[in-house]
Amino acid sequence: MTYITRATAAAGALLASVGLLAAGPAQAAPRPMLTGNWLALTVTRGDARTGYTRHALLLCDPPLGHAHAAEACAELSAADGDIDRIPPKKIFCTMIFAPVTVHARGRWHGRSVDFRETYSSKCVMSGRTGEVFALDD
Repeated sequence: MTYITRATAAAGALLASVGLLAAGPAQAAPRPMLTGNWLALTVTRGDARTGYTRHALLLCDPPLGHAHAAEACAELSAADGDIDRIPPKKIFCTMIFAPVTVHARGRWHGRSVDFRETYSSKCVMSGRTGEVFALDD
């Protein structure tokens, strides 16, 4: 047996004796599951590839996630979690084109929610989605 073979065998025996060799693959820590009504929200201004993006996790049991969480959860409750069913606000927006893309995904009363829409401005977005995507304030 050569010196290298003996050294390799000795190193293997040492690692096995301390349990490092037989440890097996690393396991990811279990992630806690979100329960209740929740939405992961993003708001991207401008071009989606280069625009500024804000993120928030809106929890509704109790309302948490951004400054207007209580109002957002109330609007979502009235619309049964369907953002398209939130009644539009009667507001006047300027005709300045400054696109905003919003995305919401999550769970509402056990159903999956996946909503994505691009609006011509933040004002138009606010008028259509209420407080749900009010992440900048």
